[in-house]
Amino acid sequence: MRISTLAALLPLALSPAMAHAGDIDGATSKITVHVEKSGLFSAFAHNHIISAPLASGHLDLEKRAVELKFRSEQMRVLDQGISDSERSDIDHTMKSDKVLDPARFPEISFVSTLVESTGANRYLARGNLTLHGVTQAIELPVVFSEGRYSGNVKLKQTEFGITPVKIAGGTVRVKDVVEIEFEIVPAK
Repeated sequence: MRISTLAALLPLALSPAMAHAGDIDGATSKITVHVEKSGLFSAFAHNHIISAPLASGHLDLEKRAVELKFRSEQMRVLDQGISDSERSDIDHTMKSDKVLDPARFPEISFVSTLVESTGANRYLARGNLTLHGVTQAIELPVVFSEGRYSGNVKLKQTEFGITPVKIAGGTVRVKDVVEIEFEIVPAK
């Protein structure tokens, strides 16, 4: 049985390690979305891992600002132990008008409104996440270590106008809450 997912998005903050405005390394920066299953027959389905590279990003230390953009079409299913056809089916559902709908909503973005230090190399980035055409204020806890910003955040799909996928009459479904891990690497 297959269940599909949402994916998305996002992240981050600034560090004294960066002395000026700059771009972000799109080749090594990414988000990973963890989507879990639930329901009566969920034992016959599997959880999903989705990843997307950063399409573009910009950091500005002086303004304590960050802007990140991801392309919905670039979200990829990384699930282990499934066939290529299952992976393709999951990817198709994820990119259909029932979930991400990249034809109408090609971009996922995060734009900070405030980045504040919460300790040594720790930050809280507040800002606006736009996903599936809906913008919501979110908070991202961020850690700067080994030249990269990382963290995770949990989001509800329904808060962004996405109805979690159900199959087999709802006996298997995607949970509303997804966890997003992010790794953002400043360009050198």
